[in-house]
Amino acid sequence: MGQPADTRSTRQVNFTLNGGDTTVLVDKDATLLDMLRDDLGITSPKNACQPQAQCGCCTVLVDGKSRLSCVLPAYKVEGKHVTTCEGLSAEIRVHLAEAFVEAGGVQCGFCIPGIAMRAAALIVRNPNPTRADIVKELRGHLCRCTGYVKIVDAIQLYARLRRGEPVPARDPGSGVGARLPRYRGAEAVLGERRFVDDLRVENMAFAAPTFAEHPRALVKSIDPAAALAMPGVTRVITAADVPGERLVGLLTRDWPVLVGVGEETRCVGDILAVVVADSTRTARKAAERVVVDYEVRAPVTDPRAALEPDAPKIHPGGNLLSRSAIRYGDVERALAASTHVVEQEFTTQRIEHLFLEPEACLAAPAPDGGLHVFSQGQGVFDDRRQIASVLNLPEDKLYVELVSNGGAFGGKEDLSVQAQTALAAWLCNRPVKMVLTRPESFRLHPKRHPIRLHYQVGCDAEGHLTAVHARMIGDTGAYASVGAKVLERTGGHACGPFKVPNLDVEALAVYTNNPPCGAMRGFGVNQASFAMEACLDMLAEKVGIDGWEMRWRNALDLGDRLSTGQRMTKPFGLKKTLLAVRDQYRAARYAGIACGVKNVGLGNGVPDEGKAVLKVEDDGTITIRTGFTEMGQGLFTVLIQTAVEETDLGPETFRVRTDTSVEVGCGQTTASRGTVLGCHAVRAACAQLQADLAAAGWPPDKDLTQRRRERRGKKPDSFSGASGVSACSAVRNLVGREYRGEWAYTETVPLGADVEEPKTHLTYGFATQVVILDDDGRLKKVIAAHDVGRIMNPTLAEGQIEGAIHMGLGYALTEDFPCDGGHVQAENVKTCGVLRAPDMPEIEVILIEEQDPECPYGAKGLGEIGLVPTAAAVNGALYAYDGVRRCALPMKDAPAAQAIHNPRWKPRRRQS
Repeated sequence: MGQPADTRSTRQVNFTLNGGDTTVLVDKDATLLDMLRDDLGITSPKNACQPQAQCGCCTVLVDGKSRLSCVLPAYKVEGKHVTTCEGLSAEIRVHLAEAFVEAGGVQCGFCIPGIAMRAAALIVRNPNPTRADIVKELRGHLCRCTGYVKIVDAIQLYARLRRGEPVPARDPGSGVGARLPRYRGAEAVLGERRFVDDLRVENMAFAAPTFAEHPRALVKSIDPAAALAMPGVTRVITAADVPGERLVGLLTRDWPVLVGVGEETRCVGDILAVVVADSTRTARKAAERVVVDYEVRAPVTDPRAALEPDAPKIHPGGNLLSRSAIRYGDVERALAASTHVVEQEFTTQRIEHLFLEPEACLAAPAPDGGLHVFSQGQGVFDDRRQIASVLNLPEDKLYVELVSNGGAFGGKEDLSVQAQTALAAWLCNRPVKMVLTRPESFRLHPKRHPIRLHYQVGCDAEGHLTAVHARMIGDTGAYASVGAKVLERTGGHACGPFKVPNLDVEALAVYTNNPPCGAMRGFGVNQASFAMEACLDMLAEKVGIDGWEMRWRNALDLGDRLSTGQRMTKPFGLKKTLLAVRDQYRAARYAGIACGVKNVGLGNGVPDEGKAVLKVEDDGTITIRTGFTEMGQGLFTVLIQTAVEETDLGPETFRVRTDTSVEVGCGQTTASRGTVLGCHAVRAACAQLQADLAAAGWPPDKDLTQRRRERRGKKPDSFSGASGVSACSAVRNLVGREYRGEWAYTETVPLGADVEEPKTHLTYGFATQVVILDDDGRLKKVIAAHDVGRIMNPTLAEGQIEGAIHMGLGYALTEDFPCDGGHVQAENVKTCGVLRAPDMPEIEVILIEEQDPECPYGAKGLGEIGLVPTAAAVNGALYAYDGVRRCALPMKDAPAAQAIHNPRWKPRRRQS
């Protein structure tokens, strides 16, 4: 569905698209990407950063060569042949999909169609590329999910398929522990799986926001006249148009969806107006013409200054959002008696999630007088609750549907533009879509907290820890988001996975006029790990032992307590992870080591709930509905594996959806809990389904159940029980029935609760990582040993850890999101410092199974633990290399970082 263009500034373009002659009338300033997506409805090329040309998601072939369509003017393809994923031959499409899915080279899938086009062109030029050839070819692409390891694997596999060579046999299993291919993975590879910005509906309007120009200013007036005068503009919406509550928030309602006249802006991500128009380009131009009169005021940008008594109040209740504290033992006395004590202040930086799919939402009036909202959020039921409050509607008048999520990492927990888009659709009584540009995305969503941490840590002569005293101040920015919980986690993980008999920790979350900070992979634990692990390294040097031995002597055992006071009463594999990396650590000349612990579940007195509904559809398939979001981590796949495990039905029997049509709300997809809670709920639902299947004659005889693994790869009706009843016929007998499963964990207590045996979380993940540098100080290898409880799917588990390590290495060395006076300084995607394929070292993943009896099949969440120890391990390796203690992230001055910034960099000297 094309967007109306101004005929006074258009030109005709004649070219061949996917083998067919094509003529299009486009705006003279339109890019090839604009023409393909907006005028021709070709959606496999994605818009992640237009016009920056820095991510590769928009890659297409022009006369057989890979080109970035977001910067190529549309008129420049006159007379040329343009090929997108849609136009590749059937055989190439099959080979690409098979290679990427089998190798695990697709997670959220937003970047993969562009990479697939690059791969297709590469193999034509070079049918047998080396890994180095592929890595070089990928230098213009970003992937925030995979760490590139499995993308390279996939392209190598694709090359073998194109050469007609035999490829490894597929794992035939599909239950728990099998390498079941990712659910809808082939669609993602080929760009057929739709994201919000790919959706088109009749009579759709487009919206664009007007952002605050100043982080702190009184809004004296908002004048939309110039915007309304533009042809094609339908409406300009301001705070006065909101029929319900303007303040939203997951935990604290303090974030206005629109800032009104007479109110003060709190950050440059505040939205003052929303323009609705007949095209995206018109809406954006009109949004720039909304005139706002400000009284500019000095922003508060230092959290320590924000705590001063005379600091301006950012919110009526003051600038301290939260205080979390843990105290036990006598820290002062223990430190005084310690043989060795180290004291150091550490600082960590603000980080941009840089999920490749920018924020987007589509809302459309529904026949029942409500709204249908297409969301990419991490919790559609929280989206529904907050949107309903803004519109002053009952929640049952809103149907919120999860559309494919192109990466999140915590950054899509809070509402982004869902409320404003729904408001526009409600007021205009027509479908409205809003999609942010990358610079707008930079301004709006919460980031990773920058935290200042002051540590004192003591040990005895043998290196056994005696006490930790820690003070932490986190800049939570303009709005609460989940900042209180982030700093609660920082404090609760202050000691890492080590036994410390005396502890005094305080963690503060402080409001400022900087961009908001909230959830991001690791959720405050990364920051504490960087500081605590560095202190262990310093103490190890004083004791005269290596980093491995220091950690071994202090690692938690059964019966020991974590920082929160929770006693370890269930099996866990921390020491197994240490043993798994010991030899490589000690054999390397320049190596650093760090351990990690990360909670699974919200805990701290908040119930963790999982809910699922299984419905038998008319076509004999079974739909699994869950309240959790699939965002690349593979949740939908492991839910299917759980259903297969419990019912003996084939994986093709099951579909997975997330929407609000049935009440399965269980909060945000966060805290590494989706697998644990989701699989528990599916198991509970399957128990009821299995009872009805058994009554219908399924599963087959007991002797056949011994061959589950052999048959799960076959179609359900290709085998039957002694009664002759097939799986398909058994399922069809149950059409229309629904099976609800619920599971809840309610036994945790708040942090600092005065109880004898506090249990703050359901369970924890544990890891040890080693980072090795080469003789020039460059990243050479990362070894990551992780206790995952039970491996649900090895391909997905490896991919999660590899992707997390990629993020952790960037966090350690190159990534930053600085602000000056409350203003975002990031100019484009490149300045965020995310690592690219040529920057990545070899990664070895070691999965250790120490099953948790309270988790489904013993499996624990692993979405976040993968980067908790990474920055600390890098820091240790750098110290081994040059003898410099580094206490601030990112470590851009370090040899490993310098080598990334400048491939020709050579070390000047190495300290002994």
